[in-house]
Amino acid sequence: MRAHRESRPFVPAYMALGGQTEPSRSTLDPLTLLSAAADRVPRGLDPARHRIAQLLCGGPLSLAEVAGYVRLPVGVVKVLASDLVDRGHLRARAPIPPAGQQDAWLLEKVLSGLRALRVE
Repeated sequence: MRAHRESRPFVPAYMALGGQTEPSRSTLDPLTLLSAAADRVPRGLDPARHRIAQLLCGGPLSLAEVAGYVRLPVGVVKVLASDLVDRGHLRARAPIPPAGQQDAWLLEKVLSGLRALRVE
């Protein structure tokens, strides 16, 4: 049995980059939170950048989530997103460093303590 193929022709992911091979921002990583700078998609974007901008009009997502939704490799989305940030179409927020994240063990202890309190 032959596997189902999409009706659109196969185009390599790197073709979406238009010759650009490196992101302009080295600070973007897969956990970087991306959000739209405006509530509408800017005009004049190529299809790949348009899809990313349109997706983020629905709310912020991590770079890895965007890559999953648009079905492009994370490296390709990193280049496209850095370009959109440079143009002012997207905002990027660094992920929370591990030191700033809550310790699950500590939160469990606090929750246990709160449950143990008796309200009179």
